[in-house]
Amino acid sequence: MTHSTIPFPEGFLWGASTAAHQIEGNNTNSDWWVKEHSTGTHIQEPSLDACDSYHRWPEDMDLLASLGFTDYRFSIEWARIEPAEGQFSNAELTHYRRMVDGAIERGLRPMVTLHHFTVPQWFEARGGWTAEGAVELFARYVAACAPVIGEGVRHVCTINEPNMVSVTAGLAKRGEIGFPPAGLPTPDEETTHAVIAAHKAAVKEVRAINSEIQVGWTVANQVYQALPGAEDVTAAYRHPREDIFIEAARDDDWVGVQSYTRTEIGPEGPIPAPEHVERTLTQWEYYPTAVGYALRHTAEIVGDVPLIVTENGIATGDDSRRVDYYTGALGEVAAAIEDGLNIQGYLAWSALDNYEWGSFKPTFGLIGVDRETFERTARPSAEWLGSLGRSRELPRRAA
Repeated sequence: MTHSTIPFPEGFLWGASTAAHQIEGNNTNSDWWVKEHSTGTHIQEPSLDACDSYHRWPEDMDLLASLGFTDYRFSIEWARIEPAEGQFSNAELTHYRRMVDGAIERGLRPMVTLHHFTVPQWFEARGGWTAEGAVELFARYVAACAPVIGEGVRHVCTINEPNMVSVTAGLAKRGEIGFPPAGLPTPDEETTHAVIAAHKAAVKEVRAINSEIQVGWTVANQVYQALPGAEDVTAAYRHPREDIFIEAARDDDWVGVQSYTRTEIGPEGPIPAPEHVERTLTQWEYYPTAVGYALRHTAEIVGDVPLIVTENGIATGDDSRRVDYYTGALGEVAAAIEDGLNIQGYLAWSALDNYEWGSFKPTFGLIGVDRETFERTARPSAEWLGSLGRSRELPRRAA
C-alpha cells in the first residue's frame, strides 16, 4: 500500500516568505518609492503604508507560528539601514535584530534576505549596480548587517531573483515599459555580471560574519518548456535569463528555487498561453506543477547544492484554488524528494497579501490584510498549509 504522504526530510524548512518593501510601508528612501511617485511608469498605485508590517511584524509572526509554520523568510531594507551613502542607522539595525529575536522567540527560524529588489535612492542615483564601486558598496552594506544576522540566523539570501534585477535593468536602459505576453525581456549583460560579482562578494562578507551561516541566493524559474524541435532555441533563450544565475550558485550553501508558472518555447521563441487556460490574477497560466520542473532543472545545473523552494504560490481571489494549487505544487516537491533531490525546505509566497510591485490587486497571501484597518485574517489555505507543518508530512502527487 502506498501512503498518500511522505515525511519531511530532517530539518526541513516549512514556512512563508515576504519582502520588506512589499509589506513594511513608507520605505521613503528607496528607489521604488521614487518610481511609485513618478509619471510615465506601469505602476498603478504607490505602496504607501503597504501592510504596516514595519510596526505590525509581531502580529504577523504570531500568526505564522500559531498556524504551524516553523520558518519565516523576510528581507531587511538597505534603504533604511543606509539611508545616505556611508551613513548607517543603528536604530534600523536594532529594529531588524528585534525581528530576528522575535522570530526565534516564537519558534520561527528566520531566513533573512539582504536585497529584495529595492536599493537606496542614493545608490540608484549614482548609477545602480553597474556604477563604479557598486559591488564594494553592497559588500559594505552586507558587512554592516552583522548585528542583524550574526547570531541565530541559519540561512541568509544575498539577492532575491538577480535575473529579474538584470531583466528590469535591461528594460530601463531601452526605455521600455512592461513585459511581453510570453517570456522575459532581454537581460542587461552588464548588470548580470555586476550582480553575480555582488553576490560573490556578499557571500564572503556573510561567511566572515559567521561561518556557520548557510548563504545562497534565489532565482526566478520560468520553467521554459521546449516544444518539439525547439530544444536548442529554448536553451539559448533560457541561459541569459536563468541558467547563468543558477550556475553562479554552484559554490553556495544552497540555492533558492522560485516558480509560479511555465513558459512554452517554440522555434520562434516564447509562445503565449492559449486563451482558454485558467489564469491567475497576475494573468499567468495556472500551472501548479511548475515547481517540480524548476527543482529538477536547477538540480541538473548545480549538482549537489541543496535546494530550497523560497517562493511558490498563486494570486487568486478564490482561496479553494489556492489550496488546489499548493496541493499540486507540494505533490511535485514530494515526488522530487522521493527521486533523491536534496530539497531542504518549502516557503510559500506569500505570508500576507502585499504590494505586488505596482498594485495591491494580486492577492498572494495566506493571510488576508484589510487595506484600511490592517486587520490580519488567516485564510483556510493558511490553516491547511500550517497543519502540514504540524504533521510534518507532504502530500504525494496524485497518480
